[in-house]
Amino acid sequence: MRFMKPLLGVIVSALLSASAMAATIDLAGVKVEDSAVVGGAKLPLNGAGIRVKFLKIYVGELFVGKKVHTLQELIAAPGPKRLKMTFLREVDSSAFGKLLTRGVQDNVAKDQYSRMVPGLIRMGEMFGSNKSLGPGDVVTNDWIPGTGLVVTVKGKVQGEPITDPEFFQGLMSIWFGPNPGDWKLKDAMLDVK
Repeated sequence: MRFMKPLLGVIVSALLSASAMAATIDLAGVKVEDSAVVGGAKLPLNGAGIRVKFLKIYVGELFVGKKVHTLQELIAAPGPKRLKMTFLREVDSSAFGKLLTRGVQDNVAKDQYSRMVPGLIRMGEMFGSNKSLGPGDVVTNDWIPGTGLVVTVKGKVQGEPITDPEFFQGLMSIWFGPNPGDWKLKDAMLDVK
């Protein structure tokens, strides 16, 4: 009986260490946390994966207040949301901005795309002003109710928030729409098995 207390202590310590280690996962050297704080709310990780186009480009992470598996569920989910990209290689920012525009074109109706043009021009300027994104650089797209879409590149907020919810939905369609740039990344961030 007197050996039970020390043994129980060892077991509890091992379990606590295992749960602390489970709080992060490693994807291509990027530590993915199990939660993020956005707009004052702690959001659990919905899913994470690697964007691949011939080579590994970035680790994508999606944080939402409740589990979502579709674009519609993501948009309907109350509260803040975050899509985070941690780059694994050097990428020209202007070219990346153009790819985002192309991703929107591939996933939204023409009339919605027309309404998004001013916001897409702003996004292009945001990325263009940063020249390039390199290994370890982080871009976050945070939707904060009452504030709008806050884009942060390399730790610096890029201009004023984009307040149009339709723009946020169109932007998220790049990753979660009917024609995503990377189906495996879409499934990983939406935690679709």
